[in-house]
Amino acid sequence: MDNSTIHSDKLLEKKFGIIGTAEPMRKAKKLLLKAAPTELSVLITGETGTGKGVFAKAIHGLSKRRGNNFVSVNCGAIPETLLESELFGHEKGAFTSAVDQRIGYFETADKGTIFLDEIGEMPVETQVKLLRVLESGEFSRLGSSDNRKVDVRVIAATNRELEERVEQKQFRQDLYFRLRSVHIILPSLREHPEDIEPLFYYFANRTANNIGLDFKGISMEALEILKSQPWDGNVRELKNLIETMLTLEAKEFIEAENVTKYIRPSLPRHTKPRPTALVTTTNKSDDNPNLELGIIFRTLLEIKNDIQDLKREVHFNTLKLDEVVANQNEIMIQTADEVIENDEMLEGFDTLNLADIEKRLIVFSLNRFDNNRRLAAKELGISERTLYRKLKQYDLD
Repeated sequence: MDNSTIHSDKLLEKKFGIIGTAEPMRKAKKLLLKAAPTELSVLITGETGTGKGVFAKAIHGLSKRRGNNFVSVNCGAIPETLLESELFGHEKGAFTSAVDQRIGYFETADKGTIFLDEIGEMPVETQVKLLRVLESGEFSRLGSSDNRKVDVRVIAATNRELEERVEQKQFRQDLYFRLRSVHIILPSLREHPEDIEPLFYYFANRTANNIGLDFKGISMEALEILKSQPWDGNVRELKNLIETMLTLEAKEFIEAENVTKYIRPSLPRHTKPRPTALVTTTNKSDDNPNLELGIIFRTLLEIKNDIQDLKREVHFNTLKLDEVVANQNEIMIQTADEVIENDEMLEGFDTLNLADIEKRLIVFSLNRFDNNRRLAAKELGISERTLYRKLKQYDLD
Protein backbone atom coordinates (compact mmCIF):
# COMPACT_ATOMS: atom_id res chain seq x y z
CA MET A 1 0.00 0.00 0.00
CA ASP A 2 1.61 3.31 -1.08
CA ASN A 3 1.64 6.50 0.95
CA SER A 4 -1.08 8.18 -1.10
CA THR A 5 -3.43 5.25 -0.50
CA ILE A 6 -2.70 5.30 3.24
CA HIS A 7 -3.36 9.05 3.33
CA SER A 8 -6.64 8.62 1.41
CA ASP A 9 -7.78 5.82 3.73
CA LYS A 10 -7.07 7.94 6.81
CA LEU A 11 -8.91 10.90 5.29
CA LEU A 12 -12.01 8.85 4.47
CA GLU A 13 -12.01 7.25 7.92
CA LYS A 14 -11.41 10.39 9.95
CA LYS A 15 -13.67 12.75 8.03
CA PHE A 16 -16.46 10.46 6.85
CA GLY A 17 -16.24 7.22 8.81
CA ILE A 18 -15.58 5.11 5.71
CA ILE A 19 -13.56 2.06 6.74
CA GLY A 20 -12.38 -0.99 4.82
CA THR A 21 -9.21 -2.36 3.28
CA ALA A 22 -10.69 -5.49 1.65
CA GLU A 23 -10.60 -5.52 -2.14
CA PRO A 24 -14.32 -4.74 -2.72
CA MET A 25 -14.06 -1.70 -0.44
CA ARG A 26 -10.77 -0.62 -2.01
CA LYS A 27 -12.47 -0.52 -5.40
CA ALA A 28 -15.41 1.46 -4.08
CA LYS A 29 -13.19 3.98 -2.26
CA LYS A 30 -10.89 4.36 -5.25
CA LEU A 31 -13.86 5.17 -7.47
CA LEU A 32 -15.20 7.60 -4.85
CA LEU A 33 -11.92 9.50 -4.82
CA LYS A 34 -11.81 9.64 -8.61
CA ALA A 35 -15.41 10.75 -8.99
CA ALA A 36 -15.57 13.31 -6.17
CA PRO A 37 -13.67 16.19 -7.83
CA THR A 38 -15.56 15.77 -11.12
CA GLU A 39 -19.03 16.99 -12.12
CA LEU A 40 -20.22 13.55 -13.19
CA SER A 41 -23.46 12.07 -11.92
CA VAL A 42 -22.93 9.11 -9.59
CA LEU A 43 -25.06 6.02 -9.01
CA ILE A 44 -24.39 4.14 -5.76
CA THR A 45 -25.87 0.67 -5.40
CA GLY A 46 -25.75 -1.85 -2.59
CA GLU A 47 -27.81 -3.59 0.04
CA THR A 48 -29.50 -1.71 2.85
CA GLY A 49 -27.03 -0.62 5.51
CA THR A 50 -23.91 -0.68 3.33
CA GLY A 51 -23.33 3.08 3.64
CA LYS A 52 -24.71 4.58 0.43
CA GLY A 53 -25.63 7.82 2.19
CA VAL A 54 -22.19 8.03 3.80
CA PHE A 55 -20.52 7.66 0.40
CA ALA A 56 -22.79 10.33 -1.08
CA LYS A 57 -21.83 12.73 1.69
CA ALA A 58 -18.15 11.97 1.13
CA ILE A 59 -18.41 12.64 -2.61
CA HIS A 60 -19.94 16.04 -1.89
CA GLY A 61 -17.47 16.75 0.90
CA LEU A 62 -14.50 16.11 -1.39
CA SER A 63 -15.90 18.04 -4.36
CA LYS A 64 -15.63 21.69 -5.39
CA ARG A 65 -19.26 22.06 -4.29
CA ARG A 66 -18.57 21.23 -0.65
CA GLY A 67 -19.15 24.82 0.46
CA ASN A 68 -22.70 24.75 -0.90
CA ASN A 69 -25.84 22.85 0.01
CA PHE A 70 -26.02 19.08 0.22
CA VAL A 71 -29.70 18.13 0.01
CA SER A 72 -30.79 14.56 0.63
CA VAL A 73 -34.17 13.28 -0.56
CA ASN A 74 -35.57 9.83 0.16
CA CYS A 75 -37.67 9.20 -2.94
CA GLY A 76 -39.29 6.17 -1.33
CA ALA A 77 -40.49 8.12 1.71
CA ILE A 78 -42.45 10.76 -0.23
CA PRO A 79 -45.87 9.88 -1.69
CA GLU A 80 -45.81 9.65 -5.48
CA THR A 81 -48.39 12.43 -5.77
CA LEU A 82 -46.12 14.84 -3.87
CA LEU A 83 -42.68 13.87 -5.14
CA GLU A 84 -42.66 16.16 -8.19
CA SER A 85 -43.73 19.13 -6.08
CA GLU A 86 -41.10 18.33 -3.44
CA LEU A 87 -38.31 18.06 -6.01
CA PHE A 88 -39.19 20.95 -8.31
CA GLY A 89 -41.47 23.15 -6.22
CA HIS A 90 -44.89 24.59 -7.03
CA GLU A 91 -46.66 27.88 -7.47
CA LYS A 92 -49.48 29.11 -5.28
CA GLY A 93 -52.74 27.55 -6.44
CA ALA A 94 -51.03 24.82 -8.48
CA PHE A 95 -53.28 22.32 -6.73
CA THR A 96 -55.90 22.39 -3.99
CA SER A 97 -53.56 22.43 -0.99
CA ALA A 98 -50.95 24.71 -2.61
CA VAL A 99 -51.75 27.78 -0.51
CA ASP A 100 -48.24 29.19 -0.86
CA GLN A 101 -45.41 29.11 -3.36
CA ARG A 102 -42.88 26.40 -2.56
CA ILE A 103 -39.23 26.14 -3.51
CA GLY A 104 -38.26 22.58 -4.40
CA TYR A 105 -35.22 20.60 -3.38
CA PHE A 106 -33.45 21.21 -6.69
CA GLU A 107 -33.58 24.97 -6.22
CA THR A 108 -32.40 24.55 -2.64
CA ALA A 109 -29.44 22.50 -3.91
CA ASP A 110 -28.43 25.05 -6.58
CA LYS A 111 -24.62 25.20 -6.88
CA GLY A 112 -24.46 22.18 -4.60
CA THR A 113 -25.37 18.49 -4.60
CA ILE A 114 -28.66 16.64 -4.38
CA PHE A 115 -28.70 13.05 -3.15
CA LEU A 116 -31.67 11.04 -4.44
CA ASP A 117 -31.88 7.99 -2.22
CA GLU A 118 -34.09 5.06 -3.26
CA ILE A 119 -34.15 6.38 -6.82
CA GLY A 120 -35.67 3.08 -7.95
CA GLU A 121 -38.95 4.07 -6.30
CA MET A 122 -39.36 7.23 -8.38
CA PRO A 123 -42.48 7.28 -10.62
CA VAL A 124 -41.83 7.20 -14.36
CA GLU A 125 -43.56 10.57 -14.82
CA THR A 126 -41.13 12.24 -12.42
CA GLN A 127 -38.21 10.45 -14.07
CA VAL A 128 -38.92 12.38 -17.28
CA LYS A 129 -38.53 15.70 -15.49
CA LEU A 130 -35.40 14.51 -13.69
CA LEU A 131 -33.81 13.51 -17.00
CA ARG A 132 -34.46 17.00 -18.34
CA VAL A 133 -32.70 18.57 -15.36
CA LEU A 134 -29.74 16.23 -15.77
CA GLU A 135 -29.39 17.05 -19.45
CA SER A 136 -30.09 20.79 -19.47
CA GLY A 137 -30.34 21.96 -15.88
CA GLU A 138 -33.82 23.26 -16.68
CA PHE A 139 -37.18 22.57 -15.07
CA SER A 140 -40.42 24.33 -14.25
CA ARG A 141 -42.32 24.47 -11.00
CA LEU A 142 -45.66 22.71 -10.81
CA GLY A 143 -48.31 25.19 -11.96
CA SER A 144 -45.88 27.33 -13.96
CA SER A 145 -44.68 27.33 -17.55
CA ASP A 146 -41.60 29.40 -16.76
CA ASN A 147 -38.32 27.60 -17.24
CA ARG A 148 -35.87 27.77 -14.38
CA LYS A 149 -32.22 26.79 -14.47
CA VAL A 150 -30.14 25.24 -11.73
CA ASP A 151 -26.58 24.02 -11.38
CA VAL A 152 -26.87 20.84 -9.36
CA ARG A 153 -24.81 17.69 -9.19
CA VAL A 154 -26.91 14.55 -8.82
CA ILE A 155 -25.94 11.51 -6.77
CA ALA A 156 -28.48 8.68 -6.75
CA ALA A 157 -28.64 5.47 -4.74
CA THR A 158 -30.74 2.33 -4.64
CA ASN A 159 -30.81 -1.17 -3.22
CA ARG A 160 -32.95 -2.28 -6.15
CA GLU A 161 -31.73 -3.89 -9.36
CA LEU A 162 -32.28 -0.99 -11.76
CA GLU A 163 -31.53 -3.15 -14.80
CA GLU A 164 -34.55 -5.27 -13.92
CA ARG A 165 -36.66 -2.15 -13.39
CA VAL A 166 -35.62 -0.99 -16.86
CA GLU A 167 -36.63 -4.31 -18.40
CA GLN A 168 -39.97 -4.09 -16.61
CA LYS A 169 -40.51 -0.56 -18.02
CA GLN A 170 -40.59 0.82 -14.48
CA PHE A 171 -37.39 2.82 -14.89
CA ARG A 172 -36.33 4.79 -17.94
CA GLN A 173 -33.31 3.36 -19.71
CA ASP A 174 -32.04 6.79 -20.81
CA LEU A 175 -32.19 8.05 -17.22
CA TYR A 176 -30.43 4.92 -15.98
CA PHE A 177 -27.53 5.46 -18.38
CA ARG A 178 -27.42 9.17 -17.54
CA LEU A 179 -27.23 8.53 -13.81
CA ARG A 180 -24.56 5.86 -13.97
CA SER A 181 -21.80 8.03 -15.42
CA VAL A 182 -19.96 6.68 -12.41
CA HIS A 183 -21.30 3.52 -10.80
CA ILE A 184 -20.08 2.71 -7.28
CA ILE A 185 -21.06 -0.74 -6.02
CA LEU A 186 -20.91 -1.11 -2.27
CA PRO A 187 -20.28 -4.68 -1.08
CA SER A 188 -22.35 -6.38 1.58
CA LEU A 189 -20.49 -6.99 4.83
CA ARG A 190 -20.56 -10.70 3.97
CA GLU A 191 -18.25 -9.93 1.07
CA HIS A 192 -15.53 -8.34 3.23
CA PRO A 193 -15.62 -9.95 6.71
CA GLU A 194 -11.95 -9.04 7.18
CA ASP A 195 -13.11 -5.44 7.68
CA ILE A 196 -15.29 -6.39 10.66
CA GLU A 197 -12.35 -5.99 13.08
CA PRO A 198 -11.44 -2.40 12.12
CA LEU A 199 -15.15 -1.53 11.94
CA PHE A 200 -15.65 -2.98 15.41
CA TYR A 201 -12.86 -0.90 16.92
CA TYR A 202 -14.04 2.25 15.14
CA PHE A 203 -17.61 1.98 16.45
CA ALA A 204 -16.57 0.58 19.84
CA ASN A 205 -14.09 3.37 20.55
CA ARG A 206 -16.59 6.01 19.56
CA THR A 207 -19.35 4.46 21.68
CA ALA A 208 -17.00 4.04 24.64
CA ASN A 209 -16.04 7.69 24.37
CA ASN A 210 -19.70 8.71 24.36
CA ILE A 211 -20.58 6.70 27.47
CA GLY A 212 -17.32 7.26 29.35
CA LEU A 213 -16.12 3.65 29.16
CA ASP A 214 -12.40 2.81 29.32
CA PHE A 215 -12.59 0.30 26.47
CA LYS A 216 -9.65 -2.10 26.16
CA GLY A 217 -10.54 -4.46 23.33
CA ILE A 218 -12.18 -7.72 22.28
CA SER A 219 -11.10 -11.36 22.46
CA MET A 220 -10.26 -13.30 19.29
CA GLU A 221 -13.07 -15.76 20.03
CA ALA A 222 -15.62 -12.95 20.28
CA LEU A 223 -14.28 -11.41 17.08
CA GLU A 224 -14.62 -14.72 15.23
CA ILE A 225 -18.25 -14.94 16.33
CA LEU A 226 -18.88 -11.52 14.82
CA LYS A 227 -17.11 -12.52 11.60
CA SER A 228 -19.27 -15.64 11.29
CA GLN A 229 -22.58 -13.75 11.26
CA PRO A 230 -24.50 -13.18 8.00
CA TRP A 231 -25.04 -9.43 8.71
CA ASP A 232 -28.04 -8.98 6.46
CA GLY A 233 -28.28 -5.42 7.82
CA ASN A 234 -24.62 -4.91 6.93
CA VAL A 235 -22.53 -2.18 8.59
CA ARG A 236 -25.59 -0.53 10.11
CA GLU A 237 -26.54 -3.77 11.87
CA LEU A 238 -22.98 -4.28 13.13
CA LYS A 239 -22.86 -0.69 14.41
CA ASN A 240 -26.15 -1.06 16.25
CA LEU A 241 -25.05 -4.30 17.88
CA ILE A 242 -21.78 -2.74 19.08
CA GLU A 243 -23.56 0.31 20.50
CA THR A 244 -26.07 -1.87 22.31
CA MET A 245 -23.53 -4.34 23.63
CA LEU A 246 -21.09 -1.78 25.01
CA THR A 247 -23.84 0.35 26.51
CA LEU A 248 -25.57 -2.51 28.31
CA GLU A 249 -22.57 -4.67 29.18
CA ALA A 250 -20.32 -1.74 30.20
CA LYS A 251 -17.32 -4.07 29.90
CA GLU A 252 -13.81 -2.78 29.27
CA PHE A 253 -12.95 -6.00 27.46
CA ILE A 254 -15.48 -7.88 25.34
CA GLU A 255 -15.54 -11.68 25.60
CA ALA A 256 -17.46 -14.26 23.56
CA GLU A 257 -20.15 -14.56 26.24
CA ASN A 258 -20.87 -10.84 25.90
CA VAL A 259 -21.29 -11.07 22.13
CA THR A 260 -23.56 -14.11 22.11
CA LYS A 261 -26.20 -12.27 24.16
CA TYR A 262 -26.84 -9.83 21.35
CA ILE A 263 -26.50 -11.78 18.13
CA ARG A 264 -29.44 -13.39 16.39
CA PRO A 265 -29.76 -17.17 16.48
CA SER A 266 -27.51 -18.93 13.99
CA LEU A 267 -28.94 -19.12 10.49
CA PRO A 268 -27.49 -20.52 7.28
CA ARG A 269 -25.33 -17.99 5.46
CA HIS A 270 -27.03 -15.67 2.96
CA THR A 271 -30.50 -16.33 4.33
CA LYS A 272 -32.63 -13.46 5.49
CA PRO A 273 -33.32 -13.63 9.23
CA ARG A 274 -36.72 -13.06 10.66
CA PRO A 275 -37.19 -9.51 11.95
CA THR A 276 -36.36 -8.99 15.60
CA ALA A 277 -39.49 -9.84 17.53
CA LEU A 278 -41.02 -8.04 20.45
CA VAL A 279 -40.34 -9.47 23.88
CA THR A 280 -42.21 -12.60 24.79
CA THR A 281 -42.00 -14.34 28.14
CA THR A 282 -40.12 -17.62 27.90
CA ASN A 283 -38.07 -19.70 30.28
CA LYS A 284 -34.94 -18.75 28.38
CA SER A 285 -35.55 -15.04 28.79
CA ASP A 286 -36.35 -15.55 32.48
CA ASP A 287 -32.89 -17.07 32.88
CA ASN A 288 -31.32 -14.09 31.10
CA PRO A 289 -33.38 -10.89 31.52
CA ASN A 290 -30.64 -8.82 29.86
CA LEU A 291 -31.31 -10.69 26.64
CA GLU A 292 -34.78 -9.19 26.33
CA LEU A 293 -33.53 -5.72 27.13
CA GLY A 294 -30.69 -6.11 24.65
CA ILE A 295 -33.01 -7.17 21.86
CA ILE A 296 -35.34 -4.26 22.52
CA PHE A 297 -32.52 -1.74 22.79
CA ARG A 298 -31.03 -3.00 19.55
CA THR A 299 -34.43 -2.79 17.87
CA LEU A 300 -34.76 0.82 19.02
CA LEU A 301 -31.36 1.67 17.60
CA GLU A 302 -32.27 0.11 14.25
CA ILE A 303 -35.54 2.02 14.14
CA LYS A 304 -33.68 5.17 15.09
CA ASN A 305 -31.80 5.05 11.78
CA ASP A 306 -35.11 4.87 9.91
CA ILE A 307 -36.36 7.91 11.84
CA GLN A 308 -33.72 10.03 10.08
CA ASP A 309 -35.68 10.05 6.84
CA LEU A 310 -38.92 10.87 8.65
CA LYS A 311 -37.29 13.71 10.57
CA ARG A 312 -35.92 15.19 7.38
CA GLU A 313 -39.37 14.89 5.83
CA VAL A 314 -41.01 16.74 8.70
CA HIS A 315 -38.22 19.31 8.71
CA PHE A 316 -38.79 20.32 5.13
CA ASN A 317 -42.58 20.15 5.27
CA THR A 318 -42.99 22.29 8.39
CA LEU A 319 -40.45 25.03 7.75
CA LYS A 320 -40.17 27.40 4.84
CA LEU A 321 -37.14 26.40 2.81
CA ASP A 322 -35.90 29.98 2.56
CA GLU A 323 -35.72 30.07 6.36
CA VAL A 324 -33.88 26.75 6.42
CA VAL A 325 -31.30 27.93 3.90
CA ALA A 326 -30.91 31.26 5.70
CA ASN A 327 -30.13 29.51 8.97
CA GLN A 328 -27.65 26.92 7.73
CA ASN A 329 -25.20 26.98 4.92
CA GLU A 330 -25.42 23.29 4.25
CA ILE A 331 -28.50 21.09 4.60
CA MET A 332 -26.90 17.83 5.63
CA ILE A 333 -28.28 14.36 6.07
CA GLN A 334 -27.69 12.44 9.26
CA THR A 335 -25.53 9.52 8.28
CA ALA A 336 -24.93 6.19 9.96
CA ASP A 337 -22.09 7.92 11.80
CA GLU A 338 -24.33 10.49 13.47
CA VAL A 339 -26.42 9.85 16.59
CA ILE A 340 -29.88 11.29 17.01
CA GLU A 341 -29.91 12.74 20.50
CA ASN A 342 -33.51 13.82 21.06
CA ASP A 343 -35.88 11.32 19.46
CA GLU A 344 -39.14 11.45 21.39
CA MET A 345 -39.48 7.70 21.31
CA LEU A 346 -36.10 7.28 23.04
CA GLU A 347 -36.60 9.92 25.73
CA GLY A 348 -36.42 8.44 29.23
CA PHE A 349 -35.48 5.03 27.84
CA ASP A 350 -33.22 4.21 30.74
CA THR A 351 -36.11 4.62 33.21
CA LEU A 352 -38.66 2.51 31.32
CA ASN A 353 -39.56 -1.07 32.10
CA LEU A 354 -39.85 -3.70 29.38
CA ALA A 355 -43.62 -3.28 29.01
CA ASP A 356 -43.28 0.48 28.49
CA ILE A 357 -40.60 -0.01 25.84
CA GLU A 358 -42.69 -2.66 24.09
CA LYS A 359 -45.69 -0.32 24.10
CA ARG A 360 -43.59 2.47 22.58
CA LEU A 361 -42.37 0.18 19.83
CA ILE A 362 -45.94 -0.79 18.95
CA VAL A 363 -47.15 2.81 18.88
CA PHE A 364 -44.18 3.91 16.80
CA SER A 365 -44.64 1.14 14.24
CA LEU A 366 -48.37 1.80 13.91
CA ASN A 367 -47.74 5.50 13.39
CA ARG A 368 -45.02 4.74 10.88
CA PHE A 369 -47.38 2.64 8.77
CA ASP A 370 -50.50 4.80 9.21
CA ASN A 371 -52.12 2.22 11.51
CA ASN A 372 -51.69 -0.56 8.95
CA ARG A 373 -51.53 -3.44 11.42
CA ARG A 374 -50.29 -5.97 8.90
CA LEU A 375 -47.24 -3.87 8.02
CA ALA A 376 -46.64 -2.90 11.64
CA ALA A 377 -46.71 -6.55 12.71
CA LYS A 378 -44.27 -7.46 9.94
CA GLU A 379 -41.93 -4.66 10.99
CA LEU A 380 -42.04 -5.79 14.62
CA GLY A 381 -41.45 -9.42 13.72
CA ILE A 382 -44.71 -10.72 15.22
CA SER A 383 -47.93 -12.13 13.83
CA GLU A 384 -51.02 -9.96 13.37
CA ARG A 385 -52.78 -12.05 16.02
CA THR A 386 -50.02 -11.27 18.51
CA LEU A 387 -50.21 -7.59 17.63
CA TYR A 388 -53.99 -7.55 18.23
CA ARG A 389 -53.42 -9.20 21.59
CA LYS A 390 -50.76 -6.65 22.49
CA LEU A 391 -53.05 -3.78 21.48
CA LYS A 392 -55.73 -5.04 23.85
CA GLN A 393 -53.15 -5.68 26.57
CA TYR A 394 -51.96 -2.06 26.44
CA ASP A 395 -55.41 -0.53 25.74
CA LEU A 396 -54.26 0.68 22.33
CA ASP A 397 -57.15 -0.69 20.29
